[in-house]
Amino acid sequence: QVQLVESGGGLVQAGGSLRLSCAVSGSTFSITRIGWYRQAPGKQREFVARITRDGSTNYADSVKGRFTISRDNAKNAVYLQMYSLKPEDTAIYYCNGPVGPYDYWGQGTQVTVSS
Repeated sequence: QVQLVESGGGLVQAGGSLRLSCAVSGSTFSITRIGWYRQAPGKQREFVARITRDGSTNYADSVKGRFTISRDNAKNAVYLQMYSLKPEDTAIYYCNGPVGPYDYWGQGTQVTVSS
């Protein structure tokens, strides 16, 4: 079992920044990667960024150069630092941790970027 809890969302003006946190608990040793996804109203959930256990990262083209994913293994946490936010970044942000055939998700944190 794995539990994921997101925090750090909020309301920010365009051009601003936010840092999201994903606290990971449970069978953390079984997680090989943690990803951030987002879902805007009326749209499908989409991939944002991913970090593996060895620190390798991947980003969606839409956030490359503006978002940075990192992890603190000692704290069992993964972060998403977001800079130069745009109104189109408005969404509920979720962290995800696949373990074998199972996909674990947090409850999400709302990010709203005003123009």
